[in-house]
Amino acid sequence: MSDPTKISTASILTLPAFSTMLLLVCLLGASLPVLADTAEHVIVCKEEGRFAGWPGNNGIWSWGDEIVVGFVQGGFRRAEGEDHPIDPDEPELTRFARSLDGGQSWTIEKANFEDENGVQLPPVERTEPVDFSHPDFAMRLRMNNTPPGHSRIYYSHDRCKTWEGPYKLPLFGLPEVMARTDYIVNGPYDALAFVTAAKANKDEGRVFCTRTTDGGRTWKWVSWIGPEPKGFTIMSSTVRLTDSSLLTALRRKEGMSHWIDTYCSRNDGKTWTLLGERVADTGADEGNPASLTRLRDGRLAMAYGVRAEPYGIRTRMSTDQGRNWGEEIVLRDDAGDWDLGYPATVQRTDGRLVTLYYFNDGPNQPRYIGATIWTPE
Repeated sequence: MSDPTKISTASILTLPAFSTMLLLVCLLGASLPVLADTAEHVIVCKEEGRFAGWPGNNGIWSWGDEIVVGFVQGGFRRAEGEDHPIDPDEPELTRFARSLDGGQSWTIEKANFEDENGVQLPPVERTEPVDFSHPDFAMRLRMNNTPPGHSRIYYSHDRCKTWEGPYKLPLFGLPEVMARTDYIVNGPYDALAFVTAAKANKDEGRVFCTRTTDGGRTWKWVSWIGPEPKGFTIMSSTVRLTDSSLLTALRRKEGMSHWIDTYCSRNDGKTWTLLGERVADTGADEGNPASLTRLRDGRLAMAYGVRAEPYGIRTRMSTDQGRNWGEEIVLRDDAGDWDLGYPATVQRTDGRLVTLYYFNDGPNQPRYIGATIWTPE
């Protein structure tokens, strides 16, 4: 995926420089890349000797210019090959980063549902309904190894400062359920969640839709999203398009190929239709998930990490509800290693987008949470 015409996203091309670049592109016969020249990069959480990662798994929420994103923090230890360099001998801790100024500055907060070693209480059944319409509501879904193969749900009514839970998410008769935070609120007691499950052979995975209409006390099966793959279809990111239609982006792998597919439902999640491959290659051995965001003007933004050189964060825009997508926008391409991505995106009150991800400056450098603030022109 190397492109000799790409330049740093931190650069702003002057007219002469742009003309020179355009001439070189014409001579080389290459396509001119779309660059996010107005992108501003911010450090969210970076500590020497520490690993911070996977915001796309852990949820993002916003109230105007107040943004909260979840991530995992642990010890950094250089790994060989394609393993993540997180130290298995240190606890993995849930953390939340909060910004009150649209992503310009951040503070880090601990999770009230686990101790200093990352240990949580066993999940229980929810007996009282949750009000999903509360103005400060947030929901978090995550897989957990205690007991193995089960997932948990957490609820907050104070903008992620404190959480209720963990509560049980059913197994639905499946071997394992591996939840990440992807949900849509329909009403005070009605919500959809989109969850990865193990396939029939117990390998990861396949995405399904589930629904609660009683405030989270029970969750009912709705549908599979697409057929069972030979490889995997995991890590959905879903938006509502109309009262009855939904669009989701799925991380796909078959053999050594890794890409992003999109599926659409016109009946509120009961059935799904494949719209097609939207990102042809997300790189490396496992690829990367997408973050799908619906802007206030109706456009869609799809952010994703690329684990092939030049390593970085990219996005595409759609103006027709995901049927077609524009050229690739390079938010940044300056990472020093493949271990990055898992983005999550929200829109600020001024219309700019804040895309969060985990990143690195080199193979032996700590993994950190970064943010890019950019204008979706």
